[in-house]
Amino acid sequence: MQVITIPHFDSDGVTLQPTVGYDKWIILAASTSETRVADAIIASEATNEVGEVQTKSDPEKNIYEVDTQALENEEYPPPTEEELSSLRKVPAYLPIIAYSLCLVEFAERASYYGAQTVFSNFIEFPLPKGGNGAGAPPRGTQETAGALGMGLQASDGLVLLFQFLAYVIPIFGGWWADVYVGRYWAICVGVAICGIAHIIQIIGAIPSVLQAGTAHAAPPFIIGLLLLALGAGIFKPNIAPTVLDQYRHQKQYTKVLKTGEKVIVDPEMTATRTMLIFYGVINVGAFYMLATTYAEKYVGYWLAFLLAGIIYFILPVVLAAAYKKTYRTPPSGISDLAKAIKITITALRQNKWQVWRKNFFDAAKPSVLAAKGIQVDWSDKLVDDVRRTLVATEIFFYFPIYNLNDGGIGSVSTNQGASMTTNGAPNDLLSNFNALTIIVAVPIVDYFIYPLLYRYNIPFKRITRITFGFTLAALSGLCGALVQWRVYKTSPCGYYASSCSEVSPISIWWQLPNTILGALSEIFCNVTAYELAYARSPASMRGLVMAIFLFMTALSSALGEILLPVTEDPDLIWIWGAPAVALALQTIFFWYRFSYLNNDEFMTDEANYANSDAEETPIQPTEVEKAVEK
Repeated sequence: MQVITIPHFDSDGVTLQPTVGYDKWIILAASTSETRVADAIIASEATNEVGEVQTKSDPEKNIYEVDTQALENEEYPPPTEEELSSLRKVPAYLPIIAYSLCLVEFAERASYYGAQTVFSNFIEFPLPKGGNGAGAPPRGTQETAGALGMGLQASDGLVLLFQFLAYVIPIFGGWWADVYVGRYWAICVGVAICGIAHIIQIIGAIPSVLQAGTAHAAPPFIIGLLLLALGAGIFKPNIAPTVLDQYRHQKQYTKVLKTGEKVIVDPEMTATRTMLIFYGVINVGAFYMLATTYAEKYVGYWLAFLLAGIIYFILPVVLAAAYKKTYRTPPSGISDLAKAIKITITALRQNKWQVWRKNFFDAAKPSVLAAKGIQVDWSDKLVDDVRRTLVATEIFFYFPIYNLNDGGIGSVSTNQGASMTTNGAPNDLLSNFNALTIIVAVPIVDYFIYPLLYRYNIPFKRITRITFGFTLAALSGLCGALVQWRVYKTSPCGYYASSCSEVSPISIWWQLPNTILGALSEIFCNVTAYELAYARSPASMRGLVMAIFLFMTALSSALGEILLPVTEDPDLIWIWGAPAVALALQTIFFWYRFSYLNNDEFMTDEANYANSDAEETPIQPTEVEKAVEK
C-alpha cells in the first residue's frame, strides 16, 4: 500500500492532511473541529475502490484535478475574522470593458434626455409669432420656443405618458432578456428601435411640416415619442446589470497595496463605485440637454432633434467594438419568477398566512420541508434570494413619492420657469443643472466623502444613504413651493402667472436650489437602488428586478396623471408642497422600517449553502480510517 505525500496545504483556516493508502484528503476545519472528505486532489489513475492505489504508474505523468475553490482562495484570499474587524475596505478596480458599456449608456441617455427636455415646450406652446417658423422665438424677446400649441395639460399628459411607458415597458424588457435573448441582445434591439424613433422625430420637426399645422406635425412626433419609449424600455433594465456583470469576483478578498497596506476588497463598495460612475456617465449624457434647449431657442426643433439623433448613432459603433470582450450573461431559458411565486405561496401556507412571523420564508426552505416529507424543486439559496428580492421590491415602492419631489410633477418646473424672467435663457435651462450637479458631485462623493467616512469608521450604509437622499428631496420640493409662492406674489397676473402675457421679475436662477438638492438626492437614492436591485435578486431575475425599480418612475408618472386636473393656477404651490410633506413623513417611517438592512448581507453565494450542507453531515476521520483498513 502506497503512502501519498503532498506538501502541507493550508487555505482559509482549513488544513489538509494525507491519509495512508487513500486517494482523497481529509479536510479538518479548524474553526469547528469538524471533518469531512473532499476531493481536493484526485489522481486520475486512482481506482474507485477505497484503499487501493495503483503503484505502477509514473507520478510525473499523472493528471491531477485541482479544487477550483482552493485555487480561487489562493488568488483571492478571503479575510479572516480578525482581518474583517481591523482592515480597511476598498473597492476593486473596474475592468476597461465596464467603462466601454458606460459609454453606451452615455450615448443613449444623451439622445433620450436631449429629445425629452424639449418635448414640453414643443407640445405646450404654439409657433412663436415673428419667429423663424422652425419653433424658435424672435431674438431678444422673453417668448418661449414652441410648435404644436396644445397647452399645459396636453403637454403634461404626453410627457407623463412618455415617462410612464418608458418605465413600464422595462418589466417586459427585463423579463424577455433574462429568459429568452440575454441582456446584451436586448440592448441591441432597444438601440435599433430608438434609432428609428429619432429619425421619425427629425422628419416631423422640419419647418415646412411644423408650418403646415398641428394636424401634420403632431402624428410623426407622437409616433416617434412612443417608439422612443419602447426602445428605451427594452434597453434600460439591461444595461446596468450588464455593467455590473463585468466584475466577476463577487466575494470579499484581501490584497496588499503598493504602499504595503493590506486591505479588504469589498464587492459592495465595488458595486457602489461602479454605479456611481455609471450614474455620473448617465448625467454627462443628460447634460447634452443644454445643446438641445439652446438649439430650440435660437435655431429650431429640427436642429434639437437632429442633435439628439447624431449622438445616438455612436451606440452601434461602441456595441460592435465591445462585443467580443463583453461578458454576456446567457438567457436562463426559464425564469425563477414562477418558482418565486411558488415559494411565496408555500411560505404563506406553512405559516398559516401569518406574514408577520419571524423568519417567515424559512418555512419554504427544502431543508425544512423535507422533515415534513415535502419535496420541492428549489434550493435554500433561492428561498433566501426571494426573501431578499421582496424586501428590495418593498423598498422600491417608497420611490414614487420621492420621484414627485425630484424635479416636480410633469412639466410644472418648466411652466414655473416660463413665468419668470429668463433674460434670454431657455425656460427649461435649469433642468440641465440637475445633470451638472451630479457630474460634479459624483467624483467628490466617490473619491473623497465615502473614503473619508470609511477611514474614520463612520457608517453610511445603504439604508442610511437612501434616507439621507429622501431628506434632500423633501427639502427640494419645499424650495419649489417657496419659489412658486414668490412667483404668484410678484407676477402682474398674481395667482394666474402661467397664462400671463408678462412674467414675474424673479430670475429663473432662483430655481437652482430645487434643482441642486434634487440632483444630490439621486446620488444617494437611485445609485443605492441600482445596487440593491442587482445584489438582492437571483441571477436569472436581475433584469426583471431592475425593471421593477424603474417601474416606480412609471407609478410617479401615473400619480402625476391623476393630479393633472389640479396642475394649474392658482394651485401650483400645493403641487410642489404636498409631495414634500408626504415625503418627509414617509422618510421617518422608511428609516424605522428598514434600518436593520444596513447590516444585512450584501450578496448571497451558492458556495456558502454548499458548505453549510456539508457541515450538517460530517464524516469523522476514524470512520474513513476504518474503511481504509478494511
